[in-house]
Amino acid sequence: MKKHNFSAGPAILPASVLQKASEAVIDLNGIGLSILEISHRSKEFIAVLDRSVELVKSLYQVPDDYAVLFLSGGASTQFFMSAMNLLDDSGKAAYVDTGSWSSKAIKEAKQFGTVEVIASSKDKNYTYIPTGYAVPQDATYLHLTSNNTIFGTQFRTFPKTTVPIVCDMSSDVFSRQIDINQFGMIYAGAQKNMGPAGTTLVIIRKDLLGKVNRTIPSMLQYQIHIDQDSCYNTPPVYPIYVSMLTMEWIEEMGGLPVMEAQNKLKAEKMYQAIDSNPLFEGTVRPEDRSWMNATFILKDGSLESLFLKECDAAGISGLKGHRSVGGFRASIYNAMPLESIGVLTDLMDSFAQKHG
Repeated sequence: MKKHNFSAGPAILPASVLQKASEAVIDLNGIGLSILEISHRSKEFIAVLDRSVELVKSLYQVPDDYAVLFLSGGASTQFFMSAMNLLDDSGKAAYVDTGSWSSKAIKEAKQFGTVEVIASSKDKNYTYIPTGYAVPQDATYLHLTSNNTIFGTQFRTFPKTTVPIVCDMSSDVFSRQIDINQFGMIYAGAQKNMGPAGTTLVIIRKDLLGKVNRTIPSMLQYQIHIDQDSCYNTPPVYPIYVSMLTMEWIEEMGGLPVMEAQNKLKAEKMYQAIDSNPLFEGTVRPEDRSWMNATFILKDGSLESLFLKECDAAGISGLKGHRSVGGFRASIYNAMPLESIGVLTDLMDSFAQKHG
């Protein structure tokens, strides 16, 4: 039975990427060695790393005054690493709180300087994206979380401000077109749209560095990783390789304009099914709904286990909502085919016919 993987992450990857990645585990490009056993200093891996950086720069049109890094530790490490490198007692950082991940980022940043939470949607359980707030012009940076996997919200547009924006894009990286010049820094764990868990993409404007008045451990200094081309320590070789394959797939598919169009179409199909079904309802303000994570509930909660049982029988996997909010979450990342969304929406329709 074909599986339809709606998992929030680690998430679905393109079939062609999985095929190439599996072949490289046995033999990388015919060299007689596995990608898992080559040196990170070898010419083969340096070529992978160089190609990965090239793809990031091409997909996002990254100018030369930015650095592209592949680090480890996930986005959770970037919660404190970004503040450690950019914020000290001489300044303050502005944060918009839109869910669990931004709340964790706020907690970590407070260890390194003054943090001002300028807007929050906590009052309505993070079911909307705040608007109408002012960004303090004396802020060192503004921190945003572009997409919220748990609650299913997403920034449609980003604030127009001269304050550098630091943005956690873990769950919608490479899913749509952005103007990189709007941001001082972007970071993203790979395991949604870019690759497997294990590497973290960082894109940072170089002139933001070297301004804090603290000693930073070498492993946590962006500048050291820039100077060493992401190889200050042994980088996560295999996750970088699979990320390279995934970015090549995005490029082959037509790049971010095509990804954006397809993701919009998939999201519209998913939300139309939720809104038109008498048994289900969405949990997020319509204008703030995520194109990556559609969250919804059954109006009659007693039917939840039965619906999940029918999903399992149909090969639909990973639909159960995050443990902190319950309900359902259909994660429809780049590699999710429209066909799989159709399987889910058809099941929702038939479930309503039987139990409505």
